[in-house]
Amino acid sequence: MAKPAIIGWASLVKSSLFVDTQTNYMSATNTSKGDPCDGIALPRWKRALDLACVALALPLLLPALFIALLIKIVSRGPVLFKQERIGYRGRSFLCLKFRTMVVGADSLVHQKHSEDLIGSHSPMVKMDMRDDKRLIPFGILLRTSGLDELPQIINVLRGEMSLVGPRPCVRYEYDRYLPWQKERFDALPGLTGLWQVSGKNRTTFDEMMHLDIHYARNKSLASDLGIMARTIPALIVQIQDTYREKKRLTAFPVAVGQASPLGH
Repeated sequence: MAKPAIIGWASLVKSSLFVDTQTNYMSATNTSKGDPCDGIALPRWKRALDLACVALALPLLLPALFIALLIKIVSRGPVLFKQERIGYRGRSFLCLKFRTMVVGADSLVHQKHSEDLIGSHSPMVKMDMRDDKRLIPFGILLRTSGLDELPQIINVLRGEMSLVGPRPCVRYEYDRYLPWQKERFDALPGLTGLWQVSGKNRTTFDEMMHLDIHYARNKSLASDLGIMARTIPALIVQIQDTYREKKRLTAFPVAVGQASPLGH
């Protein structure tokens, strides 16, 4: 397996110390042939809502500096992780996250389990609960709370993502989607979304698809505001579920790889 390369983050920093990149990057202007989302226009209110919310929330983003410093202290390597994701109309872009795993972590573990989940009816429990040795100290807290996704505000400002929408998937997941499932790409990917506030890790892959497609078909200003309002309570439930399950698995250990979670 090829090791992740360390590259610069042109938009914010020039130093190669800040970014860990995984998977082959394809230009964000590339669109898959026969993309089912062609011709779907983005509503203007959505971009206005994204920019207004980011502007209002800027003072609340200061903890991101503390998170970056913490990552540098507890783990060797860059602060940010960059990975190719598939978004609106099947276009690929580089999605930003705070790095929560050791540099060079085996990505095939996630790929195998995500492939298993796509063909199963099992709840999408995260690998974080399975004593994942790839995580850095405090990594599980960042991932469970969603704080690792704060750098995706940059993706929102670039227009590659929205605050609300389906989660962007990785290339190998996209390649396994059925044609009807690709309707979820009629909407910009988001930091939060209908699936995230409707059970998330308690839902199956098919349930996630139906929730994402329902949002793509019915997105509105009112629905976005409602999803935003439900996000914090949903995160609290997610954190409680994670630590409750982790406590249970401490008593009954399960090796990473036996359960098939999606690490989104």
